[in-house]
Amino acid sequence: MKLPGPLHPLNEVLAFLLELAALAVLARWGWESAASIVPRLLLAVAAPVAAAVLWGLFAAPKARFRVPLAGVLAVKALVFGAAAATLAGLERPGWATAFAVVVVVNTALATLDRRERAGV
Repeated sequence: MKLPGPLHPLNEVLAFLLELAALAVLARWGWESAASIVPRLLLAVAAPVAAAVLWGLFAAPKARFRVPLAGVLAVKALVFGAAAATLAGLERPGWATAFAVVVVVNTALATLDRRERAGV
């Protein structure tokens, strides 16, 4: 299924915003996970950095390592799933559900669109 006209770039922008939101949620989790300032800062930086490195290595459009689609989707599920679980853990179940639904729809549309554009 090829997305018509302006829907392709809009879906790509939404994907990027979802990625940024996931990193922000993971940083928030890191900040909320410890009582003292040093562990808070370390976790608030380490969690999103770990997710970004994993994404950059395997899931980004120009990923360092080319993996099959299943591998890319697994990394996305791990990062986005961690963000959704974090929102639920931060007592934001509505946000967690909404985030997960938007991620699934966006990822499905992007995957179908890319496959059609690539002629697969």
